[in-house]
Amino acid sequence: MTTKNKLEQALTSAKGLATDLKTFSMDTDDQQAKQMFTQLSTTVDNVTQMLQSRLEFVKSEEPQYRQQQ
Repeated sequence: MTTKNKLEQALTSAKGLATDLKTFSMDTDDQQAKQMFTQLSTTVDNVTQMLQSRLEFVKSEEPQYRQQQ
């Protein structure tokens, strides 16, 4: 598996996790749990942005990926 593929897989997983955490936040009436899920979701959103940036960098720097875009 290439670095690009691994990054795409990690990005997809992170987006899914962020969505799940947001859903958990909406599904609970416990304010402490709601706050925890919201904070975790924000953290994962930041990770998602970093992964996306890294993926774009890899795509732009590696000639074998430029041809596949």
